[in-house]
Amino acid sequence: MTHGADRFRSRAATHNGTVRDHNEDRFVDRPDIGLWAVADGAGGHQNGELASRLVAETLEAIPPGLSASQLLAQVRLRLDGVHETLRTEAERLTGNAMIATTVVVLLAGDSHFACVWAGDSRAYLLRGGALSQVTRDHSLVQELVDAGVISEAEAEGHPRANVITRAVGVTDDALRLDKVTDRLLPGDRFLLCSDGICKSVDNAGIAEVLANDADPQRLLQVALDRNASDNITAVAIEVS
Repeated sequence: MTHGADRFRSRAATHNGTVRDHNEDRFVDRPDIGLWAVADGAGGHQNGELASRLVAETLEAIPPGLSASQLLAQVRLRLDGVHETLRTEAERLTGNAMIATTVVVLLAGDSHFACVWAGDSRAYLLRGGALSQVTRDHSLVQELVDAGVISEAEAEGHPRANVITRAVGVTDDALRLDKVTDRLLPGDRFLLCSDGICKSVDNAGIAEVLANDADPQRLLQVALDRNASDNITAVAIEVS
């Protein structure tokens, strides 16, 4: 899907992957207000789909005409609401039900951007030909890397790579979102993606797609060619 806006050009794509028969990923593509998001549901088929769908629907419903600070406040408020809804629903179900989702949100205005996230869905920035990872995973493997227990190389393909330490709907506490802000430059290209992309395509592959046509469909095809076993979702944003 391609959308036109004065400042931003964005496209999004999602796929089940090569193994799963359902898709628990959702995305939000709102160049009209400068807001994009990816959510990757967890907790089993129906639970994961419910969690990611609620995140996407509540962000899709944000009205236009808000200032940058109002937009960020709305994102936080609405994700807090989904967090409480998912916790309540999990308590209602019997057993140790988990209804949760990762989320990564990019908000872009005239001169700056903000990125907020919980979990291991990622945001990347290609600027001046160099790719950087904007987010830092909330995952067990990232904690092991930070503690010096394993190396970055050992983290790839780690048997517990799917264990996340923060998400919407997880924990009895209030939702905690990390935030990064920075200036926005003409020519910046962002990618938001679920971890199915990161586990299938290395940084060089991501940078190559962003540097050329920034087509998320092409990035998904690269992941599928590498037998992506998880759901795969990508949102690419170009700053004019």
